[in-house]
Amino acid sequence: MHSYETVVGALEDLKARGFHLNFNIAFDKISCSEKDICLNPDEFEIVEVYRFEGDSNPEDEDVVYAVQSRNGDIKGVITSAYGHYADGASDEIIQKLSIHPKPL
Repeated sequence: MHSYETVVGALEDLKARGFHLNFNIAFDKISCSEKDICLNPDEFEIVEVYRFEGDSNPEDEDVVYAVQSRNGDIKGVITSAYGHYADGASDEIIQKLSIHPKPL
């Protein structure tokens, strides 16, 4: 797994590695409005997770998730995925985003 100092650095490297789409949480799925793509929790995997914590302000916390479809054809990222997403996300999405794969 890679290590990044900033969210921007993580996003730039992930994009260079093929994670081009920007996903948003839409209650019971993740969606990319640019490409009109919606994936249910059972249709995608979280393959990498990077957590960034603010030095002095807890509100500066951020998480970058690298996600891909089960077949690997669709790759993208979800950002700012904790704290702010909980109100609009289903229990299934929250559980999926709370459980991360262990590094190899």
